[in-house]
Amino acid sequence: MRSSTPSPRTPGDWGSTIAAVLALLPLAADAAEEGKKVILAMLVVGLVFVSVIAVGELAHYLRSRRR
Repeated sequence: MRSSTPSPRTPGDWGSTIAAVLALLPLAADAAEEGKKVILAMLVVGLVFVSVIAVGELAHYLRSRRR
């Protein structure tokens, strides 16, 4: 025999919405980690640019000092 009363977990229940949001939380954490990696890579590239400029200026200074 089938039950005539509806199940306590119906599709309109908040439980399915909360489950969907909880399923997306690991993706948000992955996006945050990816953003941290991008920022770190940008800082490293900036450091490389600054170091190349510093080496060039140092070479220019040392060359002018010899003369």
